[in-house]
Amino acid sequence: MKLQGRVWSKLVLLVGALLVSGGVLCAQEEGPGAGTVAAFGVVMVVFLLIGAAFYIYLSLALQTIAKKTNTPNGWMAWIPIVNIFLMLNIAKKPLWWFILCLIPLVNIIILIIVWMAIAEARQKPNWWGILMIVPLVNLIVPGYLAWAD
Repeated sequence: MKLQGRVWSKLVLLVGALLVSGGVLCAQEEGPGAGTVAAFGVVMVVFLLIGAAFYIYLSLALQTIAKKTNTPNGWMAWIPIVNIFLMLNIAKKPLWWFILCLIPLVNIIILIIVWMAIAEARQKPNWWGILMIVPLVNLIVPGYLAWAD
C-alpha cells in the first residue's frame, strides 16, 4: 500500500507540474490570440487526463479479466497494441487475427467478435460484446465483465 501511495503522489505532482507549466507558457503569450492559446492548452490537458484515466481503467479491467479466466501474462494489458494479443488469448482466437485488427472497418467487426468471446469466457451473455459499439455503454462493458460476479 505504501508503494501505491507513492505512485499516486508522483502522478499528482506530475499533473500539477503540467498544469503549472502550461499556465506559465500561456502567461508569456501576448497579443490578441493569447487567450485562445491558453484555452487550447487547458482543453488539451483535460483531454489527456480523461484519456489516461480511461486507459488505466481499461487496462485494469483487462488484467482482471485475464486473471479471472486464468489467462497467463495479464501484465500485457498495460502495453498498447500488445493488449490485443491478450484479448485474443482470453477469447481463444488465433493470434493471426491481430492482422485483421489493423484493417479499417474490419477491425470493428473483429473486435466485436473478440469482446463477445471474452464475455463468454467470463460466463456472461455474448451480447455484452456487441454493446462495445454503443457509445458510452462501451465504457461500462469492460468493468462489468471484469468485476461482476
